[in-house]
Amino acid sequence: MTGFLVGSAVMLVLFLVRESRAANPLLPLRILADRNRSGAYITVGLGLAGMFGAFLFLTYYLQVVLLYPPLQAGLAFLPITIASQAGSWLIARQLMPRIAPRLFMVPAALVAVAGMALLTQLHVDTGYLSLVLPAEVLLGLGISSLMVPAFSIATHGVDPREAGVASAMVNTAQQVGASLGIAVLNTIATSATAGFAGAHSVALVHGFSVATAWGAAILLLAALTSGFLITAKAPRRTS
Repeated sequence: MTGFLVGSAVMLVLFLVRESRAANPLLPLRILADRNRSGAYITVGLGLAGMFGAFLFLTYYLQVVLLYPPLQAGLAFLPITIASQAGSWLIARQLMPRIAPRLFMVPAALVAVAGMALLTQLHVDTGYLSLVLPAEVLLGLGISSLMVPAFSIATHGVDPREAGVASAMVNTAQQVGASLGIAVLNTIATSATAGFAGAHSVALVHGFSVATAWGAAILLLAALTSGFLITAKAPRRTS
């Protein structure tokens, strides 16, 4: 896996070098030169990396450890969906028009960190209502409240002719973040499980706990990124 990551990094550098010299680049690098926009892309990637890692481990935990059938496992994810919708509505309708984005993006990321931190406490006999449900609610509220302003910042102030490129970069950040999050965190979980001496289910949950701790660290990095890189002001009100 390390080889693939190094190879990907090399290819990314070569792509940026090529784009910097192209007469009509696929990705004009001036789009990335804006501090707020770059911060938004990084925040989106990190947020999705942590979020999709949580999805993966919760799916394993619900079906392999708690032995939920597929339908029940799917229904068990409803709280995170409802919390995400609530967070999106709250941000879009209440906070975004009033305060600077990072003033609620940082707390939102920290709420998501708290949700991931709860998942580090998983055990074989942990109940859904006592731990998984609260973690899902915190993750849903935190990630959605983080993503909405990040999406807005990522496309704000772009030349109309380059709006499609800026929007595509948001999608790219989501896909790359989710893919890397699943790959890296699943590798960490597998390694931790293999190195744990104990029953299979206990070792499996131990691996999940270790990986979700790393997922919490990724979300904490998203909080730091939004706090230090995003300096956009609150929208001006017109009378």
